[in-house]
Amino acid sequence: MRTAVVVGAGIGGLATAGALARSGWQVTLLERDDRVRADRTALVLWPNGVRALRALGLGDGLAAIATPLPDVGVRRPDGHWLVQPRPGLAERAPVVVHREDLHDALVAGLGDRVEIRTGFEVRTVRFADGDRPAVGDGRGSYEADLVVAADGIDSAVRRRLAPEAAVVSSGCAAWRAVIPWYRAPQLPPDRPVDGETLGAGYRFVAVSLGDRGSSGASTRGGIYWVATAAGASRPESPATQLGLLRRWFANWPAPIGDLLAATEPEDLVQQEVRELRPLPRSYGFPAGTGGVVLLGDSAHAMPHHLGQGACLALEDAATLRSLVREAIPGVPLREAVESYSRLRRPRTVTVVRQTRRMSAVLQARGRLALRARDAALGTITPRLLGSAASAAAQWRPPE
Repeated sequence: MRTAVVVGAGIGGLATAGALARSGWQVTLLERDDRVRADRTALVLWPNGVRALRALGLGDGLAAIATPLPDVGVRRPDGHWLVQPRPGLAERAPVVVHREDLHDALVAGLGDRVEIRTGFEVRTVRFADGDRPAVGDGRGSYEADLVVAADGIDSAVRRRLAPEAAVVSSGCAAWRAVIPWYRAPQLPPDRPVDGETLGAGYRFVAVSLGDRGSSGASTRGGIYWVATAAGASRPESPATQLGLLRRWFANWPAPIGDLLAATEPEDLVQQEVRELRPLPRSYGFPAGTGGVVLLGDSAHAMPHHLGQGACLALEDAATLRSLVREAIPGVPLREAVESYSRLRRPRTVTVVRQTRRMSAVLQARGRLALRARDAALGTITPRLLGSAASAAAQWRPPE
């Protein structure tokens, strides 16, 4: 029986555990928290993420929980267009899903070959050529032919195997919330919800999650918004943070003020935006009968500006499943671990580079910098977003 340990029960970890189990592996899923749960926010899935879900056998129910996103363009805080909406890109259009809906679908796909252990925080990693890899928490340990580190940007496994990858601040913080439809403001037709507004070190994006009064698009519908501000995360209470957001975005165009007014402190989820610099030199480490792989944010954490974090994690999972589906412990599995790194690292390096370029554009501050950005954004952003969208649309899981 081939065995795997997956560390971390986020989107990437759940997707990988279920995919391996459906391929005949016996899987132990380790989660640091006391239970497996999702944030009460939403996320955007680009075509590559959708395609990865389908490759993992989890695409059938996606239509029931996903809402297509139109191209909404980008405005300045004074309401003028920086980038006009660009119709006709339906094949590259992303969808938005509530994280709890996606989480439920991934948990439902685990099956009976996955054993879940919560409250397990990895403190030790055994990695030696003569032994099967193993992880421990100081009280016990789990060993397997394959260890998958899907334990996020602060991955204990990555710190052991790729100490060159440092966690650094991206220079901004983000706040997310989903306003349920019963509390969402009723907006007139000339004030659409969907939109992106970009200012001096600030950004606000809002999208509809399902349709008001409809139970078909999402079981947890509403209006999802993300606000980004340059600087460190805030230590104050959620109520105080929400007050700050209302003040920062007070004079921005509608419906931003309406959305913040309808948001309650318990809706708010703050995120310190961090990234890995440099990326690990490898994502696969052969050892014993197989080895260890890095997956998701443990391998390539990046700012959220292009919405590719979850998508790349699902790509990782789909690629790994394809490579190890028929691999037996020993030389074949070790070679699959090496192939995973060869396939995934160049891909993620490209997307991370695009994300960092967008980060520099979004965080421009100062009068001269803003003038230069606004003058160039109409050219730079479509080209950059078009490049990112093309990369997202063109990815295919390995055969």
